[in-house]
Amino acid sequence: MTDKILQKFDISAFQEQLIDWYQANKRDLPWRHDQDPYKVWVSEIMLQQTRVDTVIPYFQRFISNYPSLYDLAYADQQDVLKTWEGLGYYSRVRNLQNAVREVVASYGGEVPNDPKQLGKLKGVGPYTKGAILSIAFDKPEPAVDGNVMRVLSRVLKIEDDIAQPKVKKQFEGYAAALISHDDPSSFNQGIMELGALVCTPKEPMCMFCPVQEHCRAFQEGIEQELPVKSKAKKQKKVPYTVLLIRNEKNEYLIEKRPDDGLLANMWQFPMVPVAEVGKDHMANWFKMEYGIDVKPSAKKGDLRHVFSHIIWELEIVEATTTNEKAEDERVYFVTRDELSAYPFPVSHQKMMPYIT
Repeated sequence: MTDKILQKFDISAFQEQLIDWYQANKRDLPWRHDQDPYKVWVSEIMLQQTRVDTVIPYFQRFISNYPSLYDLAYADQQDVLKTWEGLGYYSRVRNLQNAVREVVASYGGEVPNDPKQLGKLKGVGPYTKGAILSIAFDKPEPAVDGNVMRVLSRVLKIEDDIAQPKVKKQFEGYAAALISHDDPSSFNQGIMELGALVCTPKEPMCMFCPVQEHCRAFQEGIEQELPVKSKAKKQKKVPYTVLLIRNEKNEYLIEKRPDDGLLANMWQFPMVPVAEVGKDHMANWFKMEYGIDVKPSAKKGDLRHVFSHIIWELEIVEATTTNEKAEDERVYFVTRDELSAYPFPVSHQKMMPYIT
């Protein structure tokens, strides 16, 4: 199948033109200043589902706090989550820290350059593995993400649905056949850069494309119709009432989320699942759940937070309690100033202005 798609395709010219363009036009990004496998790894994990402009300050702060793989391995997870706070998809950094600890324990602190060993580390999927091996170790390993599939679907005129796992596997085959063995680092980064700057999802700037002569979709005028991607399932809406509970010592009640699952080990203001409990029974439910008497009062606002699979619809309500201590180990009273020491997800960071 790969051979058929690549028939009459000038691979060497494509490689040369892409790499030359990349070398002349690449952005000055902090993780490109050297080929340190640890920094490449951190940057690639941060860049998953996150824009480059957003990642840059987070990367700089993260590397400042954890300049080496050992620093991250031995760091307290709560501190690491606090450093990551606001970047979202927190399982990424938990997996990264667990994988880094395995590198220290099993590989003497050296990121493995063997595809099998690297691919077994927590959170290192085929794309991350290919990116690290090609960028840090100059190995001709494909690194296929959404950017790369978009570029290759247009260049090679592939009309299969990229949302299907088997199709992504096919793209890994095309990328492996196309990759430069002389400079795999520049080749892979070149395709990513092309997708970010020129071959964009909407209104691709074909006039500025260095490989336009090779692009079959451009030649047929269908570049905006590719890639083909079926729509994801509709996200489920889940309503919660978030209680900003203050005691007589002017302390606020915060809750640590479970060790696994969504937003694991992050902190939040307690959330009442109103669809199950009902608004009239929140105080009773809270007493049963946490052993704390609460008296809801004024509504402060509404927030909507979108995850990949669900949407939180959050009603924010002030509440008071006469309790000064929390017996339940999930919850804890802290002062307003102490709140800043805990890692909160973005949805709950947005509630901080309501804290008086």
